[in-house]
Amino acid sequence: MLVQILPIAVLGALIGSFLNVVIYRLPRGESLAAPGSRCPACGTPIAPYDNVPVLSWLFLRGRCRHCSASISARYPLVELFTALAFAAVVAVRGFDDDLALELMFVSMLVAVAAIDLDHRVVPNKIVLPAAGWAIAGAALFRAGDLPELLIAGGGAFLFLLLAALAYPAGMGMGDVKLAGTMGLYLGLSIAPALLAAFLVGSAVGIGTLVREGAGARKKGLPFAPFLALGGLIGVLAGPELVDLYSDMFLS
Repeated sequence: MLVQILPIAVLGALIGSFLNVVIYRLPRGESLAAPGSRCPACGTPIAPYDNVPVLSWLFLRGRCRHCSASISARYPLVELFTALAFAAVVAVRGFDDDLALELMFVSMLVAVAAIDLDHRVVPNKIVLPAAGWAIAGAALFRAGDLPELLIAGGGAFLFLLLAALAYPAGMGMGDVKLAGTMGLYLGLSIAPALLAAFLVGSAVGIGTLVREGAGARKKGLPFAPFLALGGLIGVLAGPELVDLYSDMFLS
């Protein structure tokens, strides 16, 4: 099994490296294709041997080879997290027709969560194409599940829309569209995914209030990272959680 998972983990690290480009450039309206990777401080192009996911950052001790400026630890963390997430999906779900959809979904979640943390925005340029790929992929690989996926996507969209209307300071339309897109990938597993997102988000929000006091209300918390965490839980354990609930309460 390790022999099968390792190449997927390496692929995840490489995808994570590209996601770093997306996370940095897309909110700034910059091209994702050109120019090549450069030091954000001195602008020197990064050589291929200094652009190996995770390892180059560790070897250079988090600094640019040319100007010694500090390079954020977020870069290797995104690469490592994406590698681990890809490996976990394959370890749990195996190699099947859904793998391309699942890995695309995980990549989208990583990019959106990081951008929302940095800029408090969930980009349509990521979420809407991801929704289109979910529908197209389902039509190609899971045609029998398409009605369920469309209902789950519509239901998640409506649920988050009502939440956003009730508490507009807590989430925005970007979160609503992200939830709808998650439903298109997860189907019934969107239920435990949203539950996990709200539980973790509420716990973090309460902890922030306790630590920082009433002033924390004005800051707000980006909700997309919690949705992304819920989405990952939905991929890895959603069907089992749905079955557990059904066995416990509906049987």
